[in-house]
Amino acid sequence: MSNDLNFYINGEWVQSDSNELIDVINPANEEVIGQVTAGNKDDIDMAVNAASDAFKTFSKTSKEERIELLKKIIEEYEKRYDDFVKVITREMGAPKWLSERAQANTGLINFKETLEALQEFEFEKEEDGYTLRKEPIGVIGMITPWNWPMNQITTKVSAAIASGCTMVLKPSEISPYCSMLLAEVMHSAGVPKGVFNLVNGYGPIVGAALSEHEKVDMMSFTGSTRAGVAVAQASAQTVKRVQQELGGKSANIILDDVPDLEKSVKGGAGHCFLNSGQSCNAPTRMLVSSSNYDKAIEIAAATANATTVGDPNEDHRLGPISNKTQYEKVLKMIEIGIEEGARLVAGGMEKPDGYEKGYYVKPTVFADVTNDMTIAREEIFGPVLCIIKYEDEQQAIDIANDTEYGLAGYVQGELSHAIEVGKQIRAGQVTINGGARGNAAPFGGYKSSGNGREHGRHGLDECLETKAIISP
Repeated sequence: MSNDLNFYINGEWVQSDSNELIDVINPANEEVIGQVTAGNKDDIDMAVNAASDAFKTFSKTSKEERIELLKKIIEEYEKRYDDFVKVITREMGAPKWLSERAQANTGLINFKETLEALQEFEFEKEEDGYTLRKEPIGVIGMITPWNWPMNQITTKVSAAIASGCTMVLKPSEISPYCSMLLAEVMHSAGVPKGVFNLVNGYGPIVGAALSEHEKVDMMSFTGSTRAGVAVAQASAQTVKRVQQELGGKSANIILDDVPDLEKSVKGGAGHCFLNSGQSCNAPTRMLVSSSNYDKAIEIAAATANATTVGDPNEDHRLGPISNKTQYEKVLKMIEIGIEEGARLVAGGMEKPDGYEKGYYVKPTVFADVTNDMTIAREEIFGPVLCIIKYEDEQQAIDIANDTEYGLAGYVQGELSHAIEVGKQIRAGQVTINGGARGNAAPFGGYKSSGNGREHGRHGLDECLETKAIISP
C-alpha cells in the first residue's frame, strides 16, 4: 500500500508527526512485511475533530441517503474482495480458504445485514402521548482486534454509518492493513469527509487518547477483558457510552440424548480449533457425561490429530497463531495444563513437522480437566480443547456457568431438551446442535464478556440516543 505510514483523516491520507514505526509480521514465516506509524495523542485529536465537524452534517442525512451510501460501500468492497483475502492471510495468518469463505466474507455480510436493518428501522414514531425519536449518538471511537479483523471492524463501521454517526477507528497494530484497505473502499464509495477516520498505533497511547477524548460520545471496543476495563475507566471521565465485546471461555454441553455423539464431539472440537482457536466465542470447554466421556476423548483426539496445520497459502485446515506474543502465551498455557495434572491426549508444545519458523501450534486436547484448573478458567485463545466430565445434567449447567465469562454457550442433544438446557446458560448467545447464526442475531456477552450487542438492528440501536418529545 502506498499509504502504509499515513493515517486516513478527514477524507485524505495524512502524515503524522510521530516517527515511531511498528513492524507488521507475517506469522507464517516471522518475516517483516511492512511498517505502519505508531500514532499519538495529536493524531487522535485531529481525527476526532474531523469526525466531530462531520457529525454536524452527516447526522442530518436522511435514512434514504445512508441506504444508498451503504449500497455503494458494499459495491466497492466487492470490487476489492480478493485484496482483502490476500491481506488478511498475509498479516494474521488465516488459511486462504478461511479468508475467502469467512474472514473477508464476514465484512461483506455485516454491511449487508446492517443495510437490511436500516431499511426496516423506524427513527421516529408516535407512542402513547409522545413522539419517540432515535438520534445518532455522535462520534464513536472504535478499537478492534487482530483475530477476526474485518468482522469486528465492519460490524461497528456499518452500524455507525447506518445510524448517522461519525467515527475514529484504531485497528490492531498486528493486523492493520485490512483496515487501511477498508479506508480505500470508504473513500472510493464517496463516504463524506470526516465520517470515517483511521489512526494506527498502540492501545495504551492511541486507544487511551481516544477513550478519554471529550468529543468522543461512545467507545466501541472488542478485545481482552483486561483492555476493556482500561477503556471503560478512561471513558468514565467524560461519562460516554461504552459498548464492549470481551473475552470468553465457552462451554459445550453434550447431553446423553445427543443423536450422534461422534458428529457432535467432532464438530465441537473442530469449532474450537477453527481460526487456530483465536475466536472469543470458541467452545473451549467440552462437558461430557461419565457414560460418554472415554468415547468423547477418543473422538476429540482423533479429530485433533486429523487436523492439518501449516502454511496458510497451502491446503491446511489451520494456519499459525497470529503473533509471537499470543503464540508464547498458548504454549505457556499448554505447559501449565500439563503441570496442573490435565492429561494431554493430542497435540502439545512441539511445532508440526517441517516448520522451524512460524507461530504454529498443533490442535491440542486435554482430558481429565477440572473446572478449577487454569486452562479451564482462563481464555487461552489458541487451538486447545479442555474436556470435563459431569455426573448429571445440573452439574453440567453449574460447570458451564462457573466462569467469569458469558459470551457464548453450546448445547447438543435432543432438540427440545437442548433448548431448555440452553436457556439456563448465562451467556449472550447459545447455539443448539451446531446451528448457524441467524441473520443479524445479536452478539455480546454477560459478566466479564462485556456489555451491549452488535450486528443488525441491535448494533444499530447501540449507536442511537432515545429522545421523547412531549407536546400538548
